[in-house]
Amino acid sequence: MAKLWGGRFTKSTDAMVDEFQASISFDHRMYYEDIKGSIAHATMLAKTGIISDEERDLIIGGLESILADIEAGNFSFEVGLEDIHMNIEARLTERIGAVGGKLHTARSRNDQVAVDTHLYLRKEIGELAVLLQNLQEAFLQKAQENKEVIMPGYTHLQRAQPILFAQHMMAYFFMLARDFDRLQGVYERTDIMPLGAGALAGTTFPIDRFMVAEQLKFGKLYANSMDAVSDRDYIIEFLSFASLLIMHLSRISEEIILWCSAEFGFIELDDAHCTGSSIMPQKKNPDVAELVRGKTGRIFGHLMGMLTTTKGLPLAYNKDLQEDKEGVFDTIDNLKFVLTIYAAMIRDMRVNADRMYNAVTHDFSNATDMADYLGKKGLPFRQAHEVVGKSVRYCIDNNKWLMDLTLDEFKQFSPLFEEDIMEAITVETCVTNRNSYGGTSYAQVAQQFETAQKMLENQQVVIDKYTQKGL
Repeated sequence: MAKLWGGRFTKSTDAMVDEFQASISFDHRMYYEDIKGSIAHATMLAKTGIISDEERDLIIGGLESILADIEAGNFSFEVGLEDIHMNIEARLTERIGAVGGKLHTARSRNDQVAVDTHLYLRKEIGELAVLLQNLQEAFLQKAQENKEVIMPGYTHLQRAQPILFAQHMMAYFFMLARDFDRLQGVYERTDIMPLGAGALAGTTFPIDRFMVAEQLKFGKLYANSMDAVSDRDYIIEFLSFASLLIMHLSRISEEIILWCSAEFGFIELDDAHCTGSSIMPQKKNPDVAELVRGKTGRIFGHLMGMLTTTKGLPLAYNKDLQEDKEGVFDTIDNLKFVLTIYAAMIRDMRVNADRMYNAVTHDFSNATDMADYLGKKGLPFRQAHEVVGKSVRYCIDNNKWLMDLTLDEFKQFSPLFEEDIMEAITVETCVTNRNSYGGTSYAQVAQQFETAQKMLENQQVVIDKYTQKGL
């Protein structure tokens, strides 16, 4: 097959080289962006007098027919044509004749692939934003449904202080809210138009890059042609966002896996989101959470791979940059799947409130509140800490909890204890009194619900803006 770039060569490319360098097996998914970018380019070429209006119409008609064929499944992609750009251009020339070759006037595959990737990633970011917000809403909903439930809070995976289950869920909500903010930043750096940069130095034709940017709804243009064709920062930034997001989901997965074990028994996942064992009939495995945790390394790997690929590249374009796509495509596919299934899993998750309450009333999670009680009576906190530590040791030796102690036993450790100590260290009081901003009190968690709702409303404005950028 004759190459569109083969004029200077005297022999055919080795078949293995064709296969090795071809990207059509994965970049064919950018067919829509490639065609829309070409239509915008052809429109601009006619507007600036570089081609005629008749040639423009012929080119655009051919491109639209190719788009229809691809979406109907009637288009055969060929490895010998290397990539999505050459496959479409070759078919265009077959259909409309030599005028099809004018489409590539004032354009290089370097800036063409760059604009395709920008358009594709911009579109996918918009879809991911919707899915990410949907997961945030799932956590908010689960928190609101269980706003009275008290559970142990942990540090070092050891029981620490009583908290509301809703507080725990909202921690994830705000984690994901930061991810949404990061995704907005990625969108901003993706929404920059590279087309018109040519191979690296611009073009001698009187093109209008601003016109193309307006047609493709780009917010900005690259100010430097070499930067335009070599920049992959936005891809690295996307993979960084994805790595942080999947890391957060991996942390959540770890807790879900623990919580649905018999040792914790805090939650039960719906049967639809679990699997069984081929040998042990009783098993109900949290495979979704485990698989999400497992995919973390895969997405981290794509980020590390892209950083390594680009770290030593001289300006401007290098073939190494073809490696930018498979990792991004795989990351997008996995994130979309993970966010969708995770939101469903959280919504259908059942909370075992009694098991959580029993756990937090049969431990020493209220010890800090006991020390705070003494501190409010005037005892320096370090001394109060020691008093409570000795009380805990006494309880361990006598097989008791702090709530089991009598007032006389309390007074053995400090004369400052009075009858109100019993009320002061109930788990309900422990939760209610933690009323500092962002704390776990009922009032503070209710405020977090309000804050979260406002954040979702603001995010929806952003999502609507992304939707309006659709081509």
